[in-house]
Amino acid sequence: MNDRQRFLATMRYEPRDRAPICDFGFWDETIEAWHAQGLPEDIPATRRGADTSRFFGMDSFSGGVGPSVSLCPAFETQVVEDRGEQEVIRDSEGVLVLRHKRMSSIPVHLGHLLTDRASWEQHFKPRLDPDTPERYPDWDELRRISDAPNYPEVRSIQGGSLYGWIRNWMGMENVAYLVYDDPALFEEMVVTLTDLTVEVHRRAFERGARFDACFFWEDMCYNAGPLLSPEHFKQYLVPNYRRITDQLRAHGCDVVWLDSDGCIDDLIPLWLDAGVNCMFPIEVGAWGGDPVKYRQQYGKDLLMMGGFDKHILARSPQAIDAEIERLTPVVEEGGFIPFCDHRVPPDVPLTNYVHYLQTVRRVWGKDTNLKPMGEIPAVSAAGGS
Repeated sequence: MNDRQRFLATMRYEPRDRAPICDFGFWDETIEAWHAQGLPEDIPATRRGADTSRFFGMDSFSGGVGPSVSLCPAFETQVVEDRGEQEVIRDSEGVLVLRHKRMSSIPVHLGHLLTDRASWEQHFKPRLDPDTPERYPDWDELRRISDAPNYPEVRSIQGGSLYGWIRNWMGMENVAYLVYDDPALFEEMVVTLTDLTVEVHRRAFERGARFDACFFWEDMCYNAGPLLSPEHFKQYLVPNYRRITDQLRAHGCDVVWLDSDGCIDDLIPLWLDAGVNCMFPIEVGAWGGDPVKYRQQYGKDLLMMGGFDKHILARSPQAIDAEIERLTPVVEEGGFIPFCDHRVPPDVPLTNYVHYLQTVRRVWGKDTNLKPMGEIPAVSAAGGS
């Protein structure tokens, strides 16, 4: 099986040669720390770079091949002020942020271009026009990919965002107030994003494109639950997600995953009702997000990716082995692709990660059709399983 065939068999609970062996990626600081622990220096610190994935012998779970539903054109990124170790920039979403030059921490929002209806109509709504030519790929190439029976990667299309992008553009506090102070504007933003996605997808399907999966980005939960109430979620988001997911399924795209960090428990049933059937990366956190618990709650209706506690990776080989054993029944059942519940952080020793990877390649990968894993002489003995 190739990566695409294995992914689809897993997500459809069909027979497969083995479970996919994947990861979400690594913080730049992690790769830099691992260079001092034996990782070859020519492996770059690029979060989820292709070089890193190849070195660790990872399978691919996403090969984005479709058109874009993002802001188009994006705002020009500009450095507004240099503060030594930090800098103030106007980013590609029009947000003024303070960020560290070398640390992969979340930037601090200092100001937002989107503040009201006037700024929405002037700066953002024109960038959500489906007629913008730059959104679209080479249609001949996309048809070639769609028609290739053994295409090796998952053919995924961007679903965009119905809340997370608005939160980025306005800031969390501002969008929280907007839902109450100007619900008509909030709804217009959500509908505009949905209209764009539906139309862009329609044009792709009309030209013969076919996709295996669609991915949304939201990041709309924190450690105590959702940033938008379930009532407002059900009112504004569910019917608009459904417009997108119904269209996808009408064209054979039956895996729809959504990236949201934090405690997603209150929203999972609403996402499922909206046709979003896969959660990613299932952060464990203090709130106890858990693939085993979710499988017990939702059965095979909920597909999952992620869910391996990053804190366990930082502990000991024994703790890692115990968690692998605990997750194995769900892995073997299907509908679940396990990996670290976010990018691997720098407190995870390279020896631990090598031990984890070698063990899951044996237990979940069954030592079958695995991609070669690079040599790390300094840790290979300590990291062996």
